[in-house]
Amino acid sequence: SSIHPVLRRVSSPWQHQTTASSDIELFSSIWVRQLSSNRRQLEARPALSSPSLRIRSFPGSGGVAMSAPELDGDYMGGSHDADHLCVLVHGLWGDPSHMKNIAKALRSQYSRDRLCLLLAKRNSGSFTYDGIELGGERVCAEIEEELQSRAGKVKKLSLVGYSLGGLVSRYAVGLLYAKGLLDEVECMNFVTFASPHLGVRSPLKGWHNYIWNYVGARSLSMSGRQLFTIDKFRDTDRPLLSVLADPSSIFMRGLRKFKRRTLYANIVNDRSAVYYTTCIQKTDPYCGNMQKIEPKYVQGYESVVLDPEVPYTLRSGSSHNTSSPTSTALTWVKRLPLIIMVAVLVPAGTIAFLCNSVIQTAKSSDRIKRHEAGQANVNVQEYRVPLMLKEMRGEMEKAYGALNNSQSQDFLASDEDDVDADIGVEGRLVMSRERRQSSSTQPTLALTPHQFQMIDALDELQWRKIPVWIHNDRHSHAAIIVRFAKKSFDEGFLVLRHFAKGEFLI
Repeated sequence: SSIHPVLRRVSSPWQHQTTASSDIELFSSIWVRQLSSNRRQLEARPALSSPSLRIRSFPGSGGVAMSAPELDGDYMGGSHDADHLCVLVHGLWGDPSHMKNIAKALRSQYSRDRLCLLLAKRNSGSFTYDGIELGGERVCAEIEEELQSRAGKVKKLSLVGYSLGGLVSRYAVGLLYAKGLLDEVECMNFVTFASPHLGVRSPLKGWHNYIWNYVGARSLSMSGRQLFTIDKFRDTDRPLLSVLADPSSIFMRGLRKFKRRTLYANIVNDRSAVYYTTCIQKTDPYCGNMQKIEPKYVQGYESVVLDPEVPYTLRSGSSHNTSSPTSTALTWVKRLPLIIMVAVLVPAGTIAFLCNSVIQTAKSSDRIKRHEAGQANVNVQEYRVPLMLKEMRGEMEKAYGALNNSQSQDFLASDEDDVDADIGVEGRLVMSRERRQSSSTQPTLALTPHQFQMIDALDELQWRKIPVWIHNDRHSHAAIIVRFAKKSFDEGFLVLRHFAKGEFLI
C-alpha cells in the first residue's frame, strides 16, 4: 500500500479529528509490520515443498529470485474457452495473495469458461520499491505473455489494481495502448481499490511537512519519489503522476478505451491513502465531519457501500460531540499501559524501519540500474515508447500511516500568503482559480497545482466513484479488499460482492 499526504491545517470550519489512541495504535504497529514482513520472507524459504507456496524466478528480476507466492485454487486461471482476461495487481510491499479475495469474489460470479484470472506476481515484495514505471513494465510483460499463451482466445481485457497497484496498472495500460494491444481486445473494466491517484506529497510549507516529504520520499526508493511527486520523469521535467494524467499521453488514451472505469475509496480510517486522493476529489466532506452526515447506502449493501450519486445528506441541527473532563481523564487512564508500551517500542521500531528502508532502497537502486542497462532479461527499449501522442506523431504502509495520522488535513488559505513561491506563474493561476471556487461548506483542500490539474483531467474520464465506510476496523486500507483473514475485515466482503456482482462487466 502507498502513503497518504500530510497536510498542514490552515483556517477552516472543519478540523480533522484524530485521537491519541489511534496515533498510539498505529505507532505500535510500525515495528510489528516490519518484523512480520521479515518473518514471512524467512518462512517462505523452507516452504518450497508446500503445494500452496512455491518460489519462482521471473524474467526481469536481473538473475535474482523474486519471491512471490504462487497461489493454487479453483479461482485462479481459466479454461481454454475463456475469452475474458482479468489482471489483478497488488500494492506496495504486497504479493499476489493480497488479491486472493478479489479473485474469489469474481470467480463466485463467473465460471472458468467465461473469465480467466491472472494475478500479477513479478512486482512483489520489495520489488515494489522500484517505481511505478518498472512495475508497469513488469505487469505489461506478464499480460503480453498471457495473451500469447492463450493464442488469440482472449477477446476482452480488464485490470483491477489495489493501492499502488492501481497506478502501476495505469502505466501498464499506456504501454499496452502504445503497442497496439488494446486495439486487439475489447477493453471492459479498469478498477482501482484505495489507489492514491493524486500522490501523497504535502504541498505546504512548515518544517514538519518538509521533514515528512523529505524522509518519506527517500524511504521507498523510486516509488517514494514518484508518490511524493519529487521525480522528473524522463525528459518531461514533470512528475510521473502528472504525466500519467496528461490528456495527450498514451496512459490517458489507454484508459479512455475501457467501457467502465470504477474506483472504490474509503471515506475514513485509511491512513495509507486518504479519501481525496483515492476518490480523485478537491474536497473531503468526511474529514472531521462524520457526526454531521446521514449516510445513504446502496440497497443491499447497507452500512458499507454508499450511494455514489447521493452518498449522504446533512443532519439538521447537528453539532460536534464534546467530552466532559471526567470522561477524557478516564480515557487517558485506560490508554496509559499502551502509551508506556509505545514509548518503549516505537523508537526501536522506527530505527529498524528506517534501517530496512535504507537497505531496500539500495537494493532497488541496483535493480533499476541493471534493468536500465538491459541486464534484467527485459528488452528495455521495447517499453520506452513515446509518452505523448504529439511525440508519436512527430516521432511500510503502516509506518507512514502512523506518522500521517498525527497530522490534520489542510485547506486553501483565503489569500496567497501561504502559496509556495516556487510553483511558477501557471501554478499561481491554477491556485487562484481553485481558491475562488472554494466554499465555506466544502472548502477546497490545499493541493498542489499538479494535483488540481490531475483531478480535472482524470474527471474527464467519468469514473464511477464508490465511497466505502468500513466501521469495524481502523485499518480500512486492508479491510476494503479483505487483504488477509481477520474477522473485523468481513465488511470488505460486501464491497467485493458489490464489485463482482454489480460493477464488473463480463
